Amino acid sequence: MLPQLLDIIRSLTDPEKLIALLSTTMNGWIGYALLFLVVFAESGLLVGFFLPGDSLLFTVGIVAGAGRLNPGAIIALLAFASMLGDGIGFLLGNTLGYKLFQNRNSKIFRREYLDRTHEFYDRHGGKTIIYAKFVPIIRTFAAFIAGVGKMRYSRFLTFNVVGAVGWVTLMVCLGYMLGNVSFIRQNFEKVVLLIIVVSLIPAALQFVKSRKTAPDKQPVA
Repeated sequence: MLPQLLDIIRSLTDPEKLIALLSTTMNGWIGYALLFLVVFAESGLLVGFFLPGDSLLFTVGIVAGAGRLNPGAIIALLAFASMLGDGIGFLLGNTLGYKLFQNRNSKIFRREYLDRTHEFYDRHGGKTIIYAKFVPIIRTFAAFIAGVGKMRYSRFLTFNVVGAVGWVTLMVCLGYMLGNVSFIRQNFEKVVLLIIVVSLIPAALQFVKSRKTAPDKQPVA
């Protein structure tokens, strides 16, 4: 069972294998449902961090460019999957996650961490939700942490929609436009790795910026 599952996951990031998959066992609405579930799980379920995100969307764009998928429909579907996944993640953080920090005697889930998280999302929550969409693994947990930090849902929803639509549209369109370039097809694995590295740049820049602007804390005499 596990080898078959891993083989399907690998097929999701290989244009030729994905085309074959969508043309045989996963043809029609079943293929769309599979892609929906992968993006949904990778975005909102805390166990979905190992699933492909950027590489999958890029591959989907290539497959759409080959005429196997409707580009407009797949962008709308996967953007909704990402928004829904984040909504579930936010709900889990707002309920179950928040309760973990209610025990003031906890050594791991300390209340001061919750207070800091709440303060952080009050100040930077919007940018964080959008940036997280373009960073592997982090996007799986960002909505959950926003829920734990009790970020206002109306504010979360706005940035969630912007981030999801922007992320899915950009990645699918890149695959759609570049998929027929011979260099891309011949070096697909390297291109996917480059996409992942580039997606980490916003978080790295934000980290460097925060380190430079953080005020030095002087010890109290």
